Amino acid sequence: MKKLIATLLIGLGLIGGAQASEGGIPWDKFPKDKMQDVASLQNGAKLFVNYCLNCHSAAFMRYNRMRDLGLTEAQIKSNLMFASEKVGDVMKISLDAKQAKDFFGATPPDLTVIARSRADGAKGSGADYLYTYLRTYYRDDTKATGWNNLAFPSVAMPHVLWELQGQRVAKFEEADDPHEHGKKIHVLKGFEQATPGKLDALQYDNAVGDLVAYLQWMGEPAQGERFRLGVLVLLFLSVFTVLAWRLNASYWKDVK
Repeated sequence: MKKLIATLLIGLGLIGGAQASEGGIPWDKFPKDKMQDVASLQNGAKLFVNYCLNCHSAAFMRYNRMRDLGLTEAQIKSNLMFASEKVGDVMKISLDAKQAKDFFGATPPDLTVIARSRADGAKGSGADYLYTYLRTYYRDDTKATGWNNLAFPSVAMPHVLWELQGQRVAKFEEADDPHEHGKKIHVLKGFEQATPGKLDALQYDNAVGDLVAYLQWMGEPAQGERFRLGVLVLLFLSVFTVLAWRLNASYWKDVK
């Protein structure tokens, strides 16, 4: 189960419009504009507590922190709390770690800072990884869970949101490995929709974007405020620098 999210949804017909081999796909770009969209963050929070918080905890995040997303404590308690009694509690789960390891082969990781932990300088941000991962599940009857993932081959976590995406089958074809002469690799040609889901492809991508936006926000809820303060500080320093420069020139004018 390694550093994953328990939320899965629909993907595109092709990954980023490029051919990709199993386990070696490029990461798609997470739509960053969702970080400024309060409605998207609220929807992401709803998806998180409904689909991720069943197996994964967010033990360093308190429910009442979601007030920063424009939600009241009453809304949080009535719509987003299923495993706790107090709105000031952290987002823990009742699933026993030992049982989880027996069920899945590994203990589901805490998701508080999952978006920050999955960043890769060569491929992209942690949000890019999660956005790609959650959109690249497909049916694979050779796996114990019946599911596989292009971004994380042989992943232990099943596709818990398959009802939203429907069931897809990945179509591969053999090709020569460009890095090793004589070796064959499987190259993704596209997905075939086996059964429809509750969401179409565009709706699914939008839902995944909302969820990833919330996971990104959860890793640093004060990020937006930090950016705003940073701009104010830079403006102050700019004005102060100009004033100091002119004061210095005025002071040394008579000395020279």
